Amino acid sequence: MTGVLSPFRHDALLYDSEAEYLAGTVPFVRAGLDAGEPVLVVVAPDRIALLRAALGSDSGRVHFADMRQLGVNPARIIPAWADFLADAAADGRPVRGIGEPVWAGRTAPELAEAQLHEALLNRAFGGRPGFWLRCPYDVLALPPEVVTEAHRSHPVVTQGDDAEHHPAVAHGTLAGPLPEPAAVAATFPFECSALPAVRELVREHASRAGIGDGPARRVVLAVHEAAANSVRHGGGRGVLRIWVEAGALVCEVTDSGWIAEPLAGRVRPLQRSGGGRGLWIINQLCDLAQLRSVPGGTVVRMYQRTGA
Repeated sequence: MTGVLSPFRHDALLYDSEAEYLAGTVPFVRAGLDAGEPVLVVVAPDRIALLRAALGSDSGRVHFADMRQLGVNPARIIPAWADFLADAAADGRPVRGIGEPVWAGRTAPELAEAQLHEALLNRAFGGRPGFWLRCPYDVLALPPEVVTEAHRSHPVVTQGDDAEHHPAVAHGTLAGPLPEPAAVAATFPFECSALPAVRELVREHASRAGIGDGPARRVVLAVHEAAANSVRHGGGRGVLRIWVEAGALVCEVTDSGWIAEPLAGRVRPLQRSGGGRGLWIINQLCDLAQLRSVPGGTVVRMYQRTGA
């Protein structure tokens, strides 16, 4: 390849109509295709249909993925972008993407993780030149404070012909407390010898919540991974709390350890026994996982929908 690639570009596209959405996405995609750049679009199914219709025959040259499936747990989105870069542009060529991880109707925990994801994108791909990612925000459907947060996580925010530049953007951290639950159904301090009891307690509460066998096995394994991490890296012990919140069984593991890497669990482990494997597994198993860590304390909060 020749020429100097631009640094990673991360734009927010604010739109208040279908026409404004298409004006900010279709020329962006076509410019990439005309330049021979791989293009991945990860948005909701209705937006995929809209873009396919607007792009016509050009849509066959675009990679599409359903954000409502891939991005339910926002921690899975960065690995998907990384995989696309590795597969479609292993030679380092420029790449374009459109991703809409923030949408109206997300639960409060999902929204918090989607906003953290947007900030972490700056950390994850800041060293990958030639990658241009555009993130649409529906300003009519989203609360004003969500749109305000988009200005913090995106170096450039556009709407129509207007563009705002924000050179000092958030890169995402694991600091900050999670909100306390309204009521906790079970609290269980554990050490290594109690890991079987941890699994049994989660099984019991999953059954009470009406969670099917497959999802129940996944949440049991996820909590086991979190608890085992506490034993290995979090001072040898931890505390498990369980409750039901907004149609989900929530299992939280806290310990005295510290995870300094904000991208922990969002980068594919290089080998089976590599560091971060437990957090990676948790993110693949759970409908949602929240990780917060400061010196002296880590919390992993895992969600499994009850189907209620």
